Amino acid sequence: MNNPIFECKNLKKVYHDGASEIVVLNELDLTLHAAENIAIVGSSGSGKSSLLHIMGALDSPTSGQVLFNGQDIHQLSEQKQALFRNKNLGFVYQFHHLLGEFSALENVAMPLLIAKHSMASAEKAAKSMLDRVGLPHRFKHKPSELSGGERQRVAIARALVHQPNLVLADEPTGNLDAENAAAVFDLILQLKNELSTCFVFVTHDLSLANKMDRQFKLSSGQLSKLHAEVIEHG
Repeated sequence: MNNPIFECKNLKKVYHDGASEIVVLNELDLTLHAAENIAIVGSSGSGKSSLLHIMGALDSPTSGQVLFNGQDIHQLSEQKQALFRNKNLGFVYQFHHLLGEFSALENVAMPLLIAKHSMASAEKAAKSMLDRVGLPHRFKHKPSELSGGERQRVAIARALVHQPNLVLADEPTGNLDAENAAAVFDLILQLKNELSTCFVFVTHDLSLANKMDRQFKLSSGQLSKLHAEVIEHG
């Protein structure tokens, strides 16, 4: 297999609640390669979202490293972390987090405009990505004018428009019905193969997790491997 693009090494995250110490991540390790899908399952409160936030440089670990091509992203300045996120990462959440006052096209173009692309090139890339997610007829529509499945497709287009190395997805189909959830997941798989982007999914949907390249369970602050038959019957 090719060299890893992303590594979590000995990650520890501790929260303090008064005199109590809550260990959410405990010496956790994870290695990611280009163009693979990783599923992380676990009970509520097990630390799945905390892990994604640390991997996305939205929160800091208590100790340990998050390496991107060998560089510890948590040793970067806040400004360089912001540049790192904008260039290399995409985020998809259970709730789309689109900006209500902007059209679908403007929402998708936003990461490129933040990266100081010209308006013309940002809109061209945004139109292309909206075409790829099956929404060429929704360029000018605002989120309130879109269905739930369409809003999530716009959110996916926004996450992928700058062709990031890694997309962090926190329950991306959790707010959709079964039909839309399946369609969104199939779309993600298609785009993953086309763009060689690595996806990390946090999900409660075991049927979705079962379709991933690798599956892990987060429990007691650590990741353990799951196999398809364990997900099906466990």
